[in-house]
Amino acid sequence: MGTIRDFKYKKIENFLTKKESELLTIYSIMKHRGNSDSFDTPFGLSNNLDTMYYGDAIMEAVMLSKQNIIEKETGLELLPTYAFWRMYTYLADLKKHKDRSACEISVTVMLGSDGTEWPIFMNGDKVNLKPGEAVVYLGCEVKHGREEFKGDWQSQLFMHYVDKNGKYTEWEGDKRSIYGTIKRTRN
Repeated sequence: MGTIRDFKYKKIENFLTKKESELLTIYSIMKHRGNSDSFDTPFGLSNNLDTMYYGDAIMEAVMLSKQNIIEKETGLELLPTYAFWRMYTYLADLKKHKDRSACEISVTVMLGSDGTEWPIFMNGDKVNLKPGEAVVYLGCEVKHGREEFKGDWQSQLFMHYVDKNGKYTEWEGDKRSIYGTIKRTRN
């Protein structure tokens, strides 16, 4: 079968059940509506109305509970690093980039949206995701990004791992002692 190193990225249909996707979408909408201080501006987005939560306990629980699926899809034993989610809004974009070392194996999960199609590009290839679908990719190697969003909203979950037998193992937990927190507590 090989490993993700052979194919670089892969779409996973039915990654979340319909109920999981619905629950996480409702959760992200509620958190977005109540957001007063977790706006996403450091990654070059074109507006500051996008909500972003790093280390969200529910999303990190999903990261931990889905690890076995990601290991099967990648052919690797993994160590989880961190998860975050983002509520993208009108005119958001995501500049093409590669991820930092803690994101050796990255997963983008489409939780829900207003129905506007908004592909992510992986090494120039367009990948469309429906609610509950994911794409797993080599975050440090695959250049990825999105063009300007013309819809009202789209909620995405991002989960990150490192190869248990690889060179980035020091990033396990993103250098935190426990998941579901934002504070780094170890060097």
